[in-house]
Amino acid sequence: MDQDHSACRFAAQKAKAEMESSFPDEVLEHVLVFLTAHKHRNAVSLVCKAWCRVEAWTRMQIFISNCYAVSPEIMIKRFRNIKSVTLKGKPRFADFNLVPPNWGANLTPWVSAMALAYPWLEKLCLKRMTVTDEDLTLLVNSFPNFKELVVNCCDGFSTRGLAMIASKCRQLTELDLNDVEVMDSGEDWLACFPEMMTTLVSLSFDCLEAPVNFDALERLVARCPSLKKLRLSRAVSVVQLHKLILIAPQLTDLGTGSMGYEFFPEQAANLLAAFSKCPQIQCLSGFRELVPEYLPAVYPVRSNLTYLNLSYALIRSFELEGIICNCHKLQSLLVLDSVGDSGLEAVAATCKDLRDLRVFPMDAREDGEGCVSDRGLVAISEGCPNLQSILYFCQRMTNEAVVTMSRNCAKLVSFRLCIMERHTPDHVTGEPMDEGFGAIVRNCKSLTRLAVSGLLTDRAFEYIGAYGKTLETLSVAFAGESDLGL
Repeated sequence: MDQDHSACRFAAQKAKAEMESSFPDEVLEHVLVFLTAHKHRNAVSLVCKAWCRVEAWTRMQIFISNCYAVSPEIMIKRFRNIKSVTLKGKPRFADFNLVPPNWGANLTPWVSAMALAYPWLEKLCLKRMTVTDEDLTLLVNSFPNFKELVVNCCDGFSTRGLAMIASKCRQLTELDLNDVEVMDSGEDWLACFPEMMTTLVSLSFDCLEAPVNFDALERLVARCPSLKKLRLSRAVSVVQLHKLILIAPQLTDLGTGSMGYEFFPEQAANLLAAFSKCPQIQCLSGFRELVPEYLPAVYPVRSNLTYLNLSYALIRSFELEGIICNCHKLQSLLVLDSVGDSGLEAVAATCKDLRDLRVFPMDAREDGEGCVSDRGLVAISEGCPNLQSILYFCQRMTNEAVVTMSRNCAKLVSFRLCIMERHTPDHVTGEPMDEGFGAIVRNCKSLTRLAVSGLLTDRAFEYIGAYGKTLETLSVAFAGESDLGL
């Protein structure tokens, strides 16, 4: 009897404790409002069925990294109150024309399903998806409160689709087109923005090849006082850029469009005066068809820059030094390898808080003449201890340089070294690059992304398997010795 009584009492106490420790749904809903990171929301949904149900009910935004990993129907069944959707399609190989035409990743089934389930949708971010003008037409007709469209590396639509977005989305705050193939159907899409449109905060169309109605663009910029980001296509001239800067001194992010073909000192002087009146600019990009003599025009904003994209500017080391020498706040830099090791040494000497560096090849052929090497990599590692991400294209590298980077930049989250010629060994010792990449995975404890290249043996992959416990993405380019490494 005593044992039965004790067992009953223990069961009652356990039930009471469970009841007291359980969260009412209303309390949990209020707590989950403060969880915005996808990984944290996902962790909550795995606790129990009740938490999974509440998390799904309270989730307002969703990120789908593979449009084939889940169907639109499953998404809609679980998540009923979504206002923002981020959707990725084709693999990254599509950026290098390694995916055949009509491969898939069509937006059509997704936008069709969301049109019925989420009439309150406000934001859509797309990457490597095939988008048609019909998709964009359905989008603008289905979501009356639509505000933000961000399109990266997509294809399939034309300026007719852009005209639909401009004319129908009356509350639009963001239209960002990045590395997008937009066909020119002859539509004057900039002129389609209503004269009462004043809500734009971000407008980016630097990838477009179609002509630009500058009068319509100028009027649009003038009537949007909250516009902070403006990235222009190569169709916008230096003279037109000067006018836009004068009417929008509040800009914090500017893509310059074309700065060149021919140099005119008077235009450069006017541009310099205009930039002097834009102290808030923190992000600078564009510089297509750059005439380097125009570069001093942007000097007035150097000290405030946190982001600088010169990946379209074929400039030499001394030209980079002129703009970089006062960029002490710079955190992200994109350049061509034409700047050479000397240019990277100038970056290392000035940009002590650099977090992200990308060095692209001006000549992407395997047998091209690379202008950066292990010397530039070592300089960056010694001068930029806070570096978290690097993409580095080169023709030659050493294990010693990569080991040095692993020791000096232990905060690295992403390390992508692309030695252009296949199976290239350490150019000093002739040894495989095993020890260099081994040091990266051994010393960089937070590494989530790694791209390897050059001559590698199974030992490199043995190191990756043993020490790369936090890796999420591994890119292997013509590397490896046998299936043992795999």
